[in-house]
Amino acid sequence: MKSSINTSDIALLLTRIFVGGIVFAHGAQKLFGWFAGYGFNATADYFVETIGLPYLFAVLIILAESVGMIVLVLGLFSRILSASVILIMLGAIITEHGQFGFFMNWSGSQAGEGFEFHLAIIALATVIMLQGAGFYSLDSYLLRKGWLIQRKLLLFS
Repeated sequence: MKSSINTSDIALLLTRIFVGGIVFAHGAQKLFGWFAGYGFNATADYFVETIGLPYLFAVLIILAESVGMIVLVLGLFSRILSASVILIMLGAIITEHGQFGFFMNWSGSQAGEGFEFHLAIIALATVIMLQGAGFYSLDSYLLRKGWLIQRKLLLFS
């Protein structure tokens, strides 16, 4: 007897929830100062003054990691948001975490955090970017209702 539940769609839903939830926590640190974060102004200043990013990029990163991850969990513009997470994580590796090696600083013996977390998020976001949001998403719902025209260029599932 064949099940009517598509496990691939469940896997994509869970992947969106995990990526969106984990990255949202980091975005909430940046946007609101939650979870011992620095908040919007201090984070934007750090991106601009220390890393050397343009202010617009700082704002886009903060919004992608916070508001964008709520939208990702809901399954809207999932491929675009997943691609943005990949770019943000690659940027974090290149500008900040790559110098500390692969491993996170579990023992406190390193000067900073490594990039293993970033690679895990990149791997999961790549699945969403390549496969789309799946059936259990706003993208899929809006397409089924005829409210969106399907585009194949990383836009919709």
